[in-house]
Amino acid sequence: MGCSNYLVGILNFITFLLSIPILGAGIWLARHASTDCEHYLEKPVIVLAVFLLVVSLAGIIGACCRVNWLLWFYLFVMFILILVLTIFTIFAFVVTNKGAGEVLSHKGYKDYKLGDYSNWLQKRVDNNKNWNRIRSCLIDGKVCQTLVDEKNTPADQFFAKNLSPIQSGCCKPPDSCNFQYMGPTMWTKTSTADTTNPDCNTWSNDQTALCYDCQSCKAGVLQNLKGHWKKVAVINIVFLVFLIIVYSIGCCAFRSNRWDNSWKPYNGR
Repeated sequence: MGCSNYLVGILNFITFLLSIPILGAGIWLARHASTDCEHYLEKPVIVLAVFLLVVSLAGIIGACCRVNWLLWFYLFVMFILILVLTIFTIFAFVVTNKGAGEVLSHKGYKDYKLGDYSNWLQKRVDNNKNWNRIRSCLIDGKVCQTLVDEKNTPADQFFAKNLSPIQSGCCKPPDSCNFQYMGPTMWTKTSTADTTNPDCNTWSNDQTALCYDCQSCKAGVLQNLKGHWKKVAVINIVFLVFLIIVYSIGCCAFRSNRWDNSWKPYNGR
């Protein structure tokens, strides 16, 4: 058995071992998840684990036992995976290219507007079914709880805070509303309040509502998503290089298997 076969076998055995705890995490989520957000994660985790199990087993058996059709299946799946990751990486950079927070005078945080982001991302959060699920995750994650607990924070200290995009968009009204500050999550409408911005009417001092249905909250989620997607895209580039190397080694193993099989009839004479 060639060196390339051993390398493919070892790499896929490591992948097989890594897929076991991922599958365990998915099963644990399915049995113990208490929120909609956690239930939303269980299926992707289980599918990913099963995918890694099947592909790694195909690579191990195909390379180490010289089963050509399994190795061919493994290489085909690897090629599709490389293609999909390449497309996703390019797509991630394109759709996250637009959008940034608006710098506010004498404020440590920024305001976010939904219209600044790509149309594709806007459609994802404008969909009621998608947003209800995201909103549920935000509430379950208690993204505004820190500000709720700091209800006695003086105005000057709050305005100097470096809030996250989600906190800025979902836990307070937009700065353009010109509301009077009573607390981080308590604001009073004034005679100079902006009536043209729908978020100013959507805002509620109800601590379970706040600005979760505001356009600024959706924009804050997209800004947060934008940062995560760019990090994932960079990781994908590194992962793609690794996959291409493994794919190349797999191709060598496949050629080695075919070469050895073609010599068997002659060796048996």
